[in-house]
Amino acid sequence: MEDMFSLENRIRCEILSFSGIMGIYADDLKGNVIRIYPEEEYETASTIKSYILADLYSQVREGKKSLEEILVLDQGNYINGSGILRDMGMGVQLTAKNMAVLMIVISDNVATNILIDYLGLDHINETIQKLGLTNTRLHRKLGSGGWDKLGTTTPEDYGKLFSMLARRELVSPEASDEMLGIFKKQRYNSTLSYFFPPFYLDEDNYGEMDPQVYIASKSGSMNKCRNDGGIVGTPYGQYVITIFTKEFKDKQYHKEHESHIYGARVSRLLFDQYMALEGRFKL
Repeated sequence: MEDMFSLENRIRCEILSFSGIMGIYADDLKGNVIRIYPEEEYETASTIKSYILADLYSQVREGKKSLEEILVLDQGNYINGSGILRDMGMGVQLTAKNMAVLMIVISDNVATNILIDYLGLDHINETIQKLGLTNTRLHRKLGSGGWDKLGTTTPEDYGKLFSMLARRELVSPEASDEMLGIFKKQRYNSTLSYFFPPFYLDEDNYGEMDPQVYIASKSGSMNKCRNDGGIVGTPYGQYVITIFTKEFKDKQYHKEHESHIYGARVSRLLFDQYMALEGRFKL
């Protein structure tokens, strides 16, 4: 008989009262994977920016692009929403890498559009397919033709992207390390970390050591979705977690949104299980 108190069933009980659909993919990188609606399609919102970053490093490795290429802010890529470039004057110049840092760390929409032009929308999608993420696609630049259908992905595709990153298999070991460093600086990870013990996330508690618990992730929100996913690092190793939500009742943006709260409960369940079993979801 199936264990009603298994980790997956406890997660299902935790999200039973959520008003929408929550898709979850979690991988302890030791052969144990949690899947709940993993192949359900979701609007990407800003999670598509993770795939754009992967294509940038892919093209750099192929010699087609350079991280040091100077990219320029022009009116054609202006868009409202998250970020800082929209508040700067036209003609601002940054390297491709710095544009990518803005795109991930503060989810800069203008930087994202500049990079889509630089890399080519079709090439971004070709890279996504080459990675085996067949249910993911970037449909248009941000704000082009409205905000709906910016991109499409699944919790499993997003989880597999970060699993490749954690295993240092995304583009190359060196590129994976550099991308991981960028994702670690990402500012908006409250769904994954909301219920984590604050002690573990406070760098001052580790003295001169590097933080023993960290989150390297990229979230994304639209009226129709609230998504988050990435890598959680612990003293016992890393695990991957992605949480995607849609069809919820509350369309407002606030930190107590049910997607964040229920998602954070799932994240804490996975964290506690992984820590208790010293680096695994299952014995």
